[in-house]
Order: sequence, then C-alpha cells, then structure tokens
Amino acid sequence: MSIAKINVLGKIVESGLVAVIRADSGEQAARIAEVCAAGGVAALEITYTVPGATRVIEHLAKEFSSKILVGAGTVLDPETARTAILAGAHFVVSPSLNPGTARLCNRYQTPYMPGAGTIGEVVAAMESGADIVKAFPGDILGPAFVKAVQGPLPQASLMPTGGVTLDNVADWIKAGSVAVGVGGNLTAAAKSGDFASITKMARLFVEKIKEARGK
Repeated sequence: MSIAKINVLGKIVESGLVAVIRADSGEQAARIAEVCAAGGVAALEITYTVPGATRVIEHLAKEFSSKILVGAGTVLDPETARTAILAGAHFVVSPSLNPGTARLCNRYQTPYMPGAGTIGEVVAAMESGADIVKAFPGDILGPAFVKAVQGPLPQASLMPTGGVTLDNVADWIKAGSVAVGVGGNLTAAAKSGDFASITKMARLFVEKIKEARGK
C-alpha cells in the first residue's frame, strides 16, 4: 500500500534523519536497513550505485513497510524514478535537478528531492515542485549555506547530504535544515560487520537532532 506524500514528508521531517546507503551488495543494504530502523531512523535512501538497487528497494519496501520509509537515491532520469516508484520507493533523491524526473514524481505524487548547490538551483528545484531540496555537496557548502539561503527564501526546506557528522549535525539543524542525509558517517561500520554500532550511531544522531531542535 502506498503512503500519502504528506505522510512521507512528515515522517522525514519529524525524525530529521535519512540514512544514505551505498552498499556492496543487496544483502548488506538490507542488513544496514534493519539496524538503522532499530536505531530510530525514519527513512533510508538506497542509491542506484548499489548492485540490484531496484530489487533491494522492492524487498525493503515490503519487509520494513511498517518500520521505515525506503527511498531511491542517485536517480538521474525519469525512467529510473518510475522503476523505483513501482518497486515501492516512498521518495526519490537526485544529485541535481532533472525536470523530467520532477514531472514524473509529481505525476505519481512521490516526494522528489533534487540536489542544489546555489540559490538559483534551489529556486529552480522549488519551482519544479520539490518539497525538500537536498543541499549538496554538504561538506563543501557547510551550514552557513542553509542559513544564507533561508534569508531570502525562508520557505525553502533544505536537507544537507554529505559531510554531516555527529559533531556538526546540530549546526545544520540550527541553521534551518529540516532534515539531514547521512551516509558513511552513519553506516561505515558495515564494512567490518559491526552492525550493532550502526544502531548506536543512529540513536546518537536522532538524539543530537532532537537536542538541536530543543526537544
């Protein structure tokens, strides 16, 4: 059963954390998803750099439908977006705006989160119908970018991805980010098989976000 767009967006913003998964295999991605859900992550993004990404999305969307939202990442075109959505993806993320992908996602009422690195790109993404714009690459832009954009564009909902750590996640949230996307800084332990530490790390990120929001 599909989840209404407004509910998907609400869950992402409420938790404030999207786990970005770039795994070596579908099995590893599924294991990461399980431990992220246990740590309170509301949404995870399976990137199309993962081998068999569509099958992974389909499996996780069925297996964890009641626990965690499953999205598709590194989506470069509308064909891939449609494939992911039909496989069960709850949201679609791209490194940059693709107008065709934006139209496709709007047609299916699926949240589309394109990357943007300038205020012009942020405006273009918003005009395309993006509800959340991915500030990317975050490690280059920094929290000051979010704060600067929200001066003239207080209505912009920004989610930085790249370079978000436990040490700076509070800075991103306080700058005005509605959520953050975290990849290696959350899931790196999967390479050594230490999945328990991913759950612990996820909980720490969720706690830091709550603290930064004053909750």
